[in-house]
Amino acid sequence: MRQASTRMFQGCVAGALAVLVFHQTTLQLFFWLGWAPQAAFRIAQVPPFNAPLVVSITFWGAVYGGLFGLSMPALKIPLWQKGMVAGVCAMTLGWFVFLPLMGHQAAFGWHAWPMLRSFVAYQMWGLGLTLMLPLLHPRRQDRRSKNWSEPSLAA
Repeated sequence: MRQASTRMFQGCVAGALAVLVFHQTTLQLFFWLGWAPQAAFRIAQVPPFNAPLVVSITFWGAVYGGLFGLSMPALKIPLWQKGMVAGVCAMTLGWFVFLPLMGHQAAFGWHAWPMLRSFVAYQMWGLGLTLMLPLLHPRRQDRRSKNWSEPSLAA
């Protein structure tokens, strides 16, 4: 089993990539279809550090991904289900902690369409997390690879 620090680092990388490739792309598709009022990959500055929104979201995706990497061995369910649980946990924090901190109504004021959009985007992040994470695992080298001490025909 990999060390906790390795699992956390790989989770951070997978979480950040999942935000950019899956979460934000889903929101952009919603915008193109006319289902969302704003485009994704927004660079509007957000408090408290006046960072671009996409950078802030990517940072939090990395944080949640790191926590996901740490908690993976604790859950004894398939990886894709772990990703869905991670998406629901991230969504719950977003709805009930971060939205009110930014001055918005919790859970989008219980309006169904924004909640559904958010749910789908977070679930796509969770799916992306579970697809990206195995790609970050180290691979074994082929046993038939050349030994550098042996002479080769090209030499």
